[in-house]
Amino acid sequence: MNTKKVAPSYEDYVKGIRELKPEEQLNLVEIISAQLKKSLAEKKIKHNIMELEGLGADLWKGIDAQEYVRKERDSWG
Repeated sequence: MNTKKVAPSYEDYVKGIRELKPEEQLNLVEIISAQLKKSLAEKKIKHNIMELEGLGADLWKGIDAQEYVRKERDSWG
């Protein structure tokens, strides 16, 4: 005997939700919310600010930082 499990459809879930008591619906929302937060957190790529260290260093090569800042400030006035 070959018994194949068929996953419930979206419509089946919606129908089932409507049959739940309000407290059960609220509990289900909390469970879904927690699962969604966990899934989204796992997908986030976390970076460290130190990954930017040295970025663009070749663009600033040979430029005096103090002189650059002085010229920028002078252009404001």
